[in-house]
Amino acid sequence: MSTPSWHQRAVNLAIDGRAFIDGFRVDARSGTRFDCISPIDGRKLAEVARCDAADADAAVASARRAFEDGRWAGMAPSERKRVLIRFADLMLAHRDELALLETLDMGKPIRYSLSVDVQLAQNCIRWYGEAIDKIYDQVAPTGPDSLALVTREPVGVVAAVIPWNYPMLMAAWKIGPALASGNSLVLKPSEKAPLSCLRLAELALEAGVPPGVFNVLPGYGNEVGSALGLHMDVDCIAFTGSTRVGKQILQMAGQSNLKRAWTELGGKSANIVCADCPDLDAAVESAIGSIYFNQGESCNAPSRLFVEASIKDAFLEKALALVPRYAPGDPLDEQTVMGAIVDPLQMKTVLGYIEDGKAAGARLLAGGGAARQDSGGLYIEPTLFDGVEPGMRIAREEIFGPVLSVLSFTDLDEAIRQANATPYGLAAAVWTSDMSKAIRTSRALRAGTVHVNQYDNDDITVPFGGYKQSGNGRDKSLHAFDKYTELKTTWIQVG
Repeated sequence: MSTPSWHQRAVNLAIDGRAFIDGFRVDARSGTRFDCISPIDGRKLAEVARCDAADADAAVASARRAFEDGRWAGMAPSERKRVLIRFADLMLAHRDELALLETLDMGKPIRYSLSVDVQLAQNCIRWYGEAIDKIYDQVAPTGPDSLALVTREPVGVVAAVIPWNYPMLMAAWKIGPALASGNSLVLKPSEKAPLSCLRLAELALEAGVPPGVFNVLPGYGNEVGSALGLHMDVDCIAFTGSTRVGKQILQMAGQSNLKRAWTELGGKSANIVCADCPDLDAAVESAIGSIYFNQGESCNAPSRLFVEASIKDAFLEKALALVPRYAPGDPLDEQTVMGAIVDPLQMKTVLGYIEDGKAAGARLLAGGGAARQDSGGLYIEPTLFDGVEPGMRIAREEIFGPVLSVLSFTDLDEAIRQANATPYGLAAAVWTSDMSKAIRTSRALRAGTVHVNQYDNDDITVPFGGYKQSGNGRDKSLHAFDKYTELKTTWIQVG
């Protein structure tokens, strides 16, 4: 019996758009819904609960009850570990369903939903589950008449607001450390791609996460996201998204109960290729593959490419030969490597930047327009500009689409200065055979992650986050526990 195609599976996929509060699927308190439309072909996927402040109150109250009665926080670490590992196992058991939801909802190719999003998300949950019983508290050095304990405790009720570009993975980056620490969680996925997160909540319950510990509220940011940001009974809020909204989250935290607020925000990452690059073909492959991966909808995408002038022509020749590989295709075809743009607003934004680049005098060498216009979906050609000047909008602002801006340099110090001349500081890279030059450059680049002779290598064991207006705090690694725990010092008198 042949395996059904992804198109056949999509037709038969049952989708529930209701919120998840206190262990149950529920409609929004107001009864309102919004249509979830797939960017791959314009089909209506589901009607999704349009949650607002009343739903936020209900979810936070449920999370607070769960935290206060200790049904999760009071569970033995070894048991919480077993539950989170079961959760990860269930994600793998449902990998095809989760990947299909992700592709239909936000447009990425099914090959990457399977190999990247589901795989990395379950690994994140599993890694934090494994970490639970391997983190020890401390005993401080004191005199003989005292014992001073330094212990980590869960912060309480955590709200997490995540973006649409990697919905499942960004959710896992919050769910893993927040739940591993013993907190209760209210997750608000983007209204543009909420479906996989809603399904994750059901799998978590099935794995043994108690009701009320993990709640999911779909809806719009100004309706339910702001309600969480301003909520007086939320102890911590973790946000991944735009710098503009991140600033609002910090303001809301200050206006309400001074809740902890952690942000992972935008980027305009610089990729610097020196003339002594050890492998020009590898540098080209990396630069092109990284900017067009996920349709360019990645916060750490290397959208500013600085190439030393003496090798720029050779670099561009090789790059232009690779661009056709990334022509948009049907996201449900396993051969497709670039999919659909998430929604009409983002499509308009990206095309607007392309027109702005042309008007500013940048040379359009590839792409520049809509693609697959007969599909009913939203697609943009992989686009490459040369002759970009640092003052152009396409060199300064985050586009969040498949657009690469190429700048040239003759002096590395000047390239570093330009790379740092941005409000962002999420990621950067340098390519050179001179290791001393690589170390000096990596130290000079003001970014949370710096790659040397590669781009996009990553692992759950290392922290991720940015300098400047790319946010505060770090996702991933053991450092993420700092966001979701309080440090308590306990002094004990010794007789």
